Amino acid sequence: MNEELIIGIDLGTTNSLVGVVDSGFPLVLADREGGRLTPSCVSWATSGEPLVGKEAFRSRMISPERTVSSIKRFIGRTFSDLTAQEREDAGFPLVAGRYDEILVAIDPETLATPEEISALILARLKKIAEEALEMPVSRAVITVPAYFNNTQREATKRAAGLAGLTVERIINEPTAAALAYGLDKLEESATVAVYDLGGGTFDLSILQMRDGFFEVISTAGDTRLGGDDLDRVIARHFAATLALGELSPGEEATLLARAREVKEALSIEDSVTARFPFFRGSASFELELSRPALEKLLTPVIERTRPIARRAFAEAASKGVAEVERLILVGGSTRIPLVREKLQEWFGLVPDISQHPDESIALGAAIQAGMLCGRVRQIILVDVTPLSLGIETFGGLMNVIIPRNSTIPVKAGELFTNAVDHQESMAIRVLQGERELAKDNWLLGEVTVPFTPGPKGSARVGVQFAIGLDGILEVLARDTVTGEDHVLEIRNAAIDVDDEAVERMVSESIDCAFDDMNERIWTEAKLKSEELLPAVGEALALVGHLVPADDLAGIEAATARVRSALESESHDSTALKSANAALDEATQTLAAILVEAAFSGLDS
Repeated sequence: MNEELIIGIDLGTTNSLVGVVDSGFPLVLADREGGRLTPSCVSWATSGEPLVGKEAFRSRMISPERTVSSIKRFIGRTFSDLTAQEREDAGFPLVAGRYDEILVAIDPETLATPEEISALILARLKKIAEEALEMPVSRAVITVPAYFNNTQREATKRAAGLAGLTVERIINEPTAAALAYGLDKLEESATVAVYDLGGGTFDLSILQMRDGFFEVISTAGDTRLGGDDLDRVIARHFAATLALGELSPGEEATLLARAREVKEALSIEDSVTARFPFFRGSASFELELSRPALEKLLTPVIERTRPIARRAFAEAASKGVAEVERLILVGGSTRIPLVREKLQEWFGLVPDISQHPDESIALGAAIQAGMLCGRVRQIILVDVTPLSLGIETFGGLMNVIIPRNSTIPVKAGELFTNAVDHQESMAIRVLQGERELAKDNWLLGEVTVPFTPGPKGSARVGVQFAIGLDGILEVLARDTVTGEDHVLEIRNAAIDVDDEAVERMVSESIDCAFDDMNERIWTEAKLKSEELLPAVGEALALVGHLVPADDLAGIEAATARVRSALESESHDSTALKSANAALDEATQTLAAILVEAAFSGLDS
């Protein structure tokens, strides 16, 4: 059984867990102290090996500058992608590496990437599993936020590799939570929404369950929104109310720790006193905070989840989902009464709290792992891709290959050709996003396909996108003449996706839909014009003397109308399309004469 066993891991922003299916039942494994939650925290002592988990968390207030938490917010991203606020809120020094990678500067001699730090956490979870199961483990299913992009998923897999784990599958956190919720309800049919407000990320996914078949209908989220943001709001309130002024790293760490304690206490109590003994030398402070006061502080952050959730509900409705029957809560921050009250107010659903909010994702990962190694009966799980994927075509347009919310695994492709004469290669620029123009979407990677130069339209390049069950994208570009393949490794993409902009991407595509579509129509019409004008000029040079004077005058007028529309600053796509159509109509006689001349061999 040793080689067959696969563990399930919830690699969380605040806490991480590891689970397994034993005797047909999923369970979360405990460490030697009996704790199932492992803080996602790493601390470097001045000598010796790094501390991981609870030991590191206890060191946070003593050595805050040498302690790293919430590293999940930075995995798979570039330094240039970070905002100044993110660097300030990190709580530990971040510097840019040689290739724009993020490095955590513990000291001048100790630099670590988010992947290396995540690997230390994963290694601790691996050790917990091995001690609990009394056998070595090397295979895992790992969960990620639904809105993690391809680079972040690959970075998570690399971190697991550094920890000595082979990742059998990457699954989305809301999907894992639904698996945990639905394991004992496989004979039922239901549509459920999973509201997942974790330490550093937020997702809402809508799934349908039918006789063991799970299908993700829609998903939306923000990988920069979570409980950490709530803690920072409370900590800033403490600092402002107590007029503490500039804070040292140790003081910031203390405020954040007390903020989390207050947040958790006020989920149960009506009022709590935060105490800061010997906070600054011999000076001690205390501050009373009521639940209404806390809710006033937290409302703006919690309200940020509303439009994201509504978008997922709207997408599900557009796919024929008439009613969501259950609302499942996942993530420690969903214990806050205000969150539950807001959800019931927004969606008219009483939140289902039957699952442990901290453990459901790990249980779902364990169930998926159990399915893969035969320890639990098969469940069919169908996930979706959250954003459209495509390539840039001539004129700077986005050509969608795999539409948003396509069920995965999915494979799709198209055939493309050279847009100009004597072209020697084609750049396949892989894009992710919902906008009509390539420049408004995100570049994931690029591969160049060389081919024999020839006339326009002579080359044939097939492009295939494939997304596997782990959500990883592979792009295959093939020169159909030579049969030579070029595979794009997205994991090495030089440009990362800005996670916070994911939420904005869809809403901007709606807000800018009219302007975007007009710009697309204009661009397509402009390409048509730029193809028509030279063709008409060449035809007139060949057989213009054979065209009747009235037709020639009509062609000249129509040509002038196209040129005028092209030069217009208003970019009136309707006018340009109309001018193109008029030129097409005006050149009917010219085209007929040209064809006749070609067949009869007439000399111009």
